[in-house]
Amino acid sequence: MEFFRIKRDIPFMRYALILNVISLLTFVVAVGFLVFRGLHLSNEFTGGTTIEVSYTRPANLDDIRSTVATLKLGDDVQVQNFGRAQDVIVNLPLRKDVSPAEMSEKLMTLLREKDPEVQLKRVEFVGPQVGDELTRDGLIALAMVVIGIIIYMAFRFEWKYGVAAVLANLHDVVIILGFFACFQWEFSLSVLAAVLAVLGYSVNESVIIFDRVRENFRIMRKASVREVINHAITSTISRTIITHGCTEATVLAMLIFGGPALHNFALALTIGIVCSIYSSVFVAAAIAMWLGIRREDLIKPTREKGTADGAVV
Repeated sequence: MEFFRIKRDIPFMRYALILNVISLLTFVVAVGFLVFRGLHLSNEFTGGTTIEVSYTRPANLDDIRSTVATLKLGDDVQVQNFGRAQDVIVNLPLRKDVSPAEMSEKLMTLLREKDPEVQLKRVEFVGPQVGDELTRDGLIALAMVVIGIIIYMAFRFEWKYGVAAVLANLHDVVIILGFFACFQWEFSLSVLAAVLAVLGYSVNESVIIFDRVRENFRIMRKASVREVINHAITSTISRTIITHGCTEATVLAMLIFGGPALHNFALALTIGIVCSIYSSVFVAAAIAMWLGIRREDLIKPTREKGTADGAVV
């Protein structure tokens, strides 16, 4: 199904070098945020107590922070809005001398002294051992997805395509993590699930383009590699708009109407979908071109039969 068909190929690869330099700079900035600011990990990874409270009017975060500071819990306390301006999440670090129930009770007593109408919505506690296990399992899951993509692409196409697709996928992941590190959005298990989903989503777009490249190699025998790639991307634009447009509309609906529970999950997917379109076209395809893909990598040359073929002596 196509909404439209572009008759003249768009020279995407003409701008590949410039756009990949921009991508590299963005990648370096994202890595810088990850190194120097780090991710705002939820208590699911670090362990601790999460307390969600709700006010009848927009909450004053500075007043809440000063109130929490009276508990003398250190610098690891995090206070931020959760969805609406009236909802606030307080992440408290682990304390051996105070139980989570006692800590939440003390905090609520102090908050109600400031505003008697504040309501406690939920309290969650994660122990340090569980947090370490979740961190380790999350890294293993991410590594297994990357390895699976490499193996899949190498078998379906050729190693150059696998390397190009993996580099493009890692580009998407680092950009997502860079956004979360820059703005200190909470990185939870649901966000990790979104990152893994983006990996699969991004590689699917690369597979579509590489499939069309292989098809074009059969048809456009006299065309250069650059022309083959340009035609492959141009001929899949309509499909890209339909697929990604529908997916993005669904994700934006979750982002706007899904509430606090789905907010960061949908936010990671929104960034990932946009990045996956860009990386599949300008990163994966360009890297594959620079790695020296050829028609012979995908299509085995046919040997013409000689006069002696099949002869019986």
